[in-house]
Amino acid sequence: MNGPTPRERARAETLAQIKHLALNQLAAAGAGELSLRAIARELNLVSSAIYRYYTSRDELITALLIDAYADLADQLEAVSAPGRRAARRRWADAADTLRTWARAEPHRFALIYGTPIPGYHAPADTVAPAGRVIRALAEPLTGGNPAAGGAQPRPGRALRGQLEVTAAALELDVAPSTMRLIVNAIAGLIGLVTLELGGHFVGGFEPADDLYAAYLDDVAGSLSL
Repeated sequence: MNGPTPRERARAETLAQIKHLALNQLAAAGAGELSLRAIARELNLVSSAIYRYYTSRDELITALLIDAYADLADQLEAVSAPGRRAARRRWADAADTLRTWARAEPHRFALIYGTPIPGYHAPADTVAPAGRVIRALAEPLTGGNPAAGGAQPRPGRALRGQLEVTAAALELDVAPSTMRLIVNAIAGLIGLVTLELGGHFVGGFEPADDLYAAYLDDVAGSLSL
């Protein structure tokens, strides 16, 4: 089977360089300041030439989003998949992996979970990659038993329908009551990571390891893992 042609290899290399420079811009100034023209200058390209690779800033942002979701999902799936380890351990490992990735890649974490980028609307292409991350975080919690952890309020009709749709979209075979606790667990985890990266624990929870550990235990307890 023939490999890529020299032209295809050159294009792939340029695409990789564009993404690398874009990530540098994200780290320095945030996604709102991402500039294809500035990247073109760094690559010694005329401004119009870069649009042969990405037709717009939004297309480049989408590519960066998909890459970030895929990178994070790969790491989460490696530690959260069913296996010999107990669900409680896999939940803790998945949460620790998210936090570690976010602290190492704060600009990429901000890209996917931070403030919306002005003028950018994520296309449908990003839904499946985002779902991989959430599913990997949720999987260890799917065997939980909320009833064993105490009485839980029954979701209203509208919320119940939303929970059922969400579980189906993520291919999780769980009851609405369990899905609600899973949503709360993941939202709380992302919130803690966001607060830590934003410096909001300075002067209070330094380091925040014990705070995270207590939160993970609370989630495991609420689902009787």
